Amino acid sequence: MTIFRELSQHILDIAENGVTAGATLLHIDIYEETPADRLTITVQDNGKGMDESMLRLVTSPWVTTRATRPVGLGIPFLKQAAEMCAGRFEIRSQVGKGTTVVAEFRRSHIDRPPLGDLAGTILCFIVGYPQVDVVYHHRVDAREFTLDTREIRAILGEEVPFSDPEVLHFLRHTLETGIGELYSQQAIVEEVSPVKKEDKE
Repeated sequence: MTIFRELSQHILDIAENGVTAGATLLHIDIYEETPADRLTITVQDNGKGMDESMLRLVTSPWVTTRATRPVGLGIPFLKQAAEMCAGRFEIRSQVGKGTTVVAEFRRSHIDRPPLGDLAGTILCFIVGYPQVDVVYHHRVDAREFTLDTREIRAILGEEVPFSDPEVLHFLRHTLETGIGELYSQQAIVEEVSPVKKEDKE
């Protein structure tokens, strides 16, 4: 039994659930609010959705819509992690319209799993499931980064795949740079603040 230790692994698991449900478009939103001490992850797909009976059961670790493993662990463990970190978990779904998963955490909670390698996770999904478009939006307070594969696909055309080495390099560089810039200003503030405190003392 594998327990996901990083939130990026949970995101990938939920995204793959969307693929299994026939999704062609996936929205991944991460919102970090420093003043409110809150981290919210939302994954929305346009797959076939679930009826009310399946929706009631989907948070059980013994229920899965996949044929590749006997139990479904991603959603139950994400729910447990969110609730253990003074947060909340919500899943909404409509047959024929898709599913939305929301996990909210107290950002500074000692037990909150790290976000992990978000750039690598998003890149892995884009290359592994080229038939699915991804809109990845990440916000840290007032700073935002968005990558939309529909825009990239329009530029590349149908003949150049996302797995092309040059495209892979571009995607990785764009993701790593974009995500890195979300934290650059925050890192400077956190690094300088202790010094200022010592100076005052």
